[in-house]
Amino acid sequence: MIRVVLIDDEEDALDLLEILLGQMADIEIAGRYVNPVQALGALERLSVDAVFLDNQMPGIMGTEAARRIRQTLPKLPIIFTTAYSEYAVEAFEIQSTDYLLKPFTMDRLQNAVARIRQSLPQPTSQSDPDGNAASSAAPVVQCLGGFQVHAPEAGKGGVSWKTKKEKELCAYLIHYEGKSASAAAIIEALWPGYDLNKAKTYLYTCLSYLRKTLMEHRVPIGIRKFDQGFAAELEGVTVDVAAFERCLGDASSVEDTSVYGRMNRLYQGEYMDACDFGWALPRQLELRASYIRALRAWHASFRRQGRRELAADSLERILALAPESEQDGRELMRLHLEAGDRHEACRVGRQLEQAVRIQLGAELEDETLKLLRQATDDAFRGIR
Repeated sequence: MIRVVLIDDEEDALDLLEILLGQMADIEIAGRYVNPVQALGALERLSVDAVFLDNQMPGIMGTEAARRIRQTLPKLPIIFTTAYSEYAVEAFEIQSTDYLLKPFTMDRLQNAVARIRQSLPQPTSQSDPDGNAASSAAPVVQCLGGFQVHAPEAGKGGVSWKTKKEKELCAYLIHYEGKSASAAAIIEALWPGYDLNKAKTYLYTCLSYLRKTLMEHRVPIGIRKFDQGFAAELEGVTVDVAAFERCLGDASSVEDTSVYGRMNRLYQGEYMDACDFGWALPRQLELRASYIRALRAWHASFRRQGRRELAADSLERILALAPESEQDGRELMRLHLEAGDRHEACRVGRQLEQAVRIQLGAELEDETLKLLRQATDDAFRGIR
């Protein structure tokens, strides 16, 4: 686990950075400070692996704070997060690990964290290469962004399946969340159109494989027969989609940003993504729609609170799921225009225009075109 301290005089910037870092499984926030002087005092007491440091702060510049950190912690990785490029040379002289210009992308932040990892000692034998506990970790079933069962005995890539149908059968039983699925329903989902006798043989063969695979990897998922069906007993096993749906429920309060961070961290992609499980499509669409509704609720809350960066983050996530959504695209363009960022407003408008043409075969609505013209004209005047 990498312990980091965040220093920025703007609470919104701290919130956004904490949320983005929270999506990385091996990052722990050891402290966050709007007062750089307090942060310097805390660093003398805390055990941390890196510092994320804004530069333009009242009382003391980030570069000066970094020089003080270097006096007591000469090898501590320092990542500057600033809206100003002119301090990059000075940051380099201080031997900073990276220099992130706001607003930075998730990919750019991940690159910075990768540099931190490279500067740290390698994990001990008690941890795997990702820094996760080896023997005490609880099994986790991944349904978002694909399907896989991760367990200490399964290795880094998760459980090794003997056949694709064995994997699909496991996914199907977990899809039912401990409830019994009839043999007829399983056959219809996994072997549609097959001769019934052959399909039954395939089913019982896969059930046998599945039980053995789970035992070999010491995954505590029991496959039980009930009447005419089968169920997966999931006691002691974490299923990501269940945790995600709890966050969606909590999102109705839209008060605790830690819920927002957990929700986004859990959503690694579509339900059973790229698995080609036809039976999973209805729930996939349902979860995507629920996630978009939750993100819109969070956006409205952030907007009311004046937390522009988080409001923009929620809209970016919506457009990643529904790039043709003009309603959300327009709102994001307005946010950027209000912040004076004409180029970002143009970028959003052009991407929206392309998505609407390609996915809907249509042109932008008049209201969207008006915003795009405003952003384009303003950007052109700015260049002149």
